[in-house]
Amino acid sequence: MGYIEGRYGDNILITSVDKIFNWARLSSLWPMTFGLACCAIEMMATGASRFDLDRFGIMFRASPRQSDVMIIAGTVTMKMSSRIVRLYEQMPEPKYVISMGSCATCGGPYWEHGYHVLKGVDKIIPVDVYVPGCPPRPEALIDGLLELREKIRKDTLAKKEDKVSA
Repeated sequence: MGYIEGRYGDNILITSVDKIFNWARLSSLWPMTFGLACCAIEMMATGASRFDLDRFGIMFRASPRQSDVMIIAGTVTMKMSSRIVRLYEQMPEPKYVISMGSCATCGGPYWEHGYHVLKGVDKIIPVDVYVPGCPPRPEALIDGLLELREKIRKDTLAKKEDKVSA
């Protein structure tokens, strides 16, 4: 890219297809409206007018077939885990997962004495970004979404094909 950059003047933009696709993906993240416990209240507050996710191109969608980000917000029970996997499988590729709060990440305060609590959502679906806290503030979720955007920006199609084949 460095060889032809600047060679054709200021009106020509030279880039790769990977960069264009990643820019389009990170500029329009659509998380699924899906909450499990108290972290879901903080997720709803993040989507409200005070924090305004629309400025980042992030709009919550009601259907997994229209979503590309799943935010696991709250305690994941064993009974709910099969439903989470089903919703994850219904999402189109590329799909990303954010684990929000200590309950979704490691079982939270219930992991030691709760036989019904999953000890982390990463045991059933792959997680891209972890947002710590109990419950995390809306600013922490925004930081997690921005971290996901950076991860998407650095991603390439070749890396995705390696993940799929492995």
